[in-house]
Amino acid sequence: MSVLPFDHPWLSGLLGDDEVAELFQPIAELRQMLAFERALAGAQAAEALIPSEAAEYIARRLEDFSPDDEALARGASRDGVVVPELIRQLRAFLGERGEFLHRGATSQDVIDTALVLRLRPAIGILSQRLASLHAALTRLSQSQGRRRLMGRTRMQDARPIAVADKLASWILPLERHKKRLHELRPRLLALQFGGAVGIRDGLAGKGDAIAQRMAETLDLELPSGSWHTQRDNLAEFAGWLALVSGSLGKIGADIGLMAQMGDIRLEGGGSSSAMPGKQNPIGAEVLVTLARFNATLVGGMHQAMVAEQERSGAAWSLEWLILPQMLVATAGGLRRANLLAADIIEIGTDG
Repeated sequence: MSVLPFDHPWLSGLLGDDEVAELFQPIAELRQMLAFERALAGAQAAEALIPSEAAEYIARRLEDFSPDDEALARGASRDGVVVPELIRQLRAFLGERGEFLHRGATSQDVIDTALVLRLRPAIGILSQRLASLHAALTRLSQSQGRRRLMGRTRMQDARPIAVADKLASWILPLERHKKRLHELRPRLLALQFGGAVGIRDGLAGKGDAIAQRMAETLDLELPSGSWHTQRDNLAEFAGWLALVSGSLGKIGADIGLMAQMGDIRLEGGGSSSAMPGKQNPIGAEVLVTLARFNATLVGGMHQAMVAEQERSGAAWSLEWLILPQMLVATAGGLRRANLLAADIIEIGTDG
């Protein structure tokens, strides 16, 4: 049984995206949580806080770790986060050297850093698909831009326009989204390491030096401090996802109406159980649906900014419900939009 359509065996192909969804599978999260622990042990060894031999052993042995998933589930239910049980299992697995694991870190450091480490490849996927869509629509404008079609305002015929004018309203927002992502990326892909109350204490005054080494190892930006309760960068990213989906939704809405009016000719289409000869603009409809879905969810990410004091459980866990869905929806929309652009045979007329 699937609660969400993104991992539903029937609906995921319509609305979801397997490539990005894979980054939110437990095995992918575990891999990056272990990367955090290896980087932490290595940085502490370099600062002479733990033995180098212990850090090397931790790095080597974690490659072979296999968790007890049922115990992790029970631990998450009990502790509100999976990390305490994971650390218990890891220390038992490492034996006497387990005492050198996770020193000076807190659960949120592990979870947040594992998140941004998975956001990095997700951003790469989104960026590539955004660029592909921009290129496809630009080629379409170059090949068919001089053709004509009726411009419509408020759903009524207005004045004739060139196809290039219509396509510009699809292309220009994509260019702005590319620029926004470039600006956002360094703010988003930042190490989280603050310890219990976010001040990197309890490390012999070497907390900042350890953070610097960890950021270099993990190839992440180093913020001036922890961002345990500063969730503006994640909310900004969620806003970007909603903006991209909204622009794709505009493309979908236009294509659906253009198909109805005979202004566009598409390859293929969805079939109807009642009318076998009918071709429905499924790809265009999905873009509208996903745009409205992400527009609905983005407000929840703004709610998650309201984090009390130095650490929050309630605000933080709200992100776990929302952000993966927004990412998969945006990736699915970009995948669909690229397929839809490839299906466009002709727009407008020569007249």
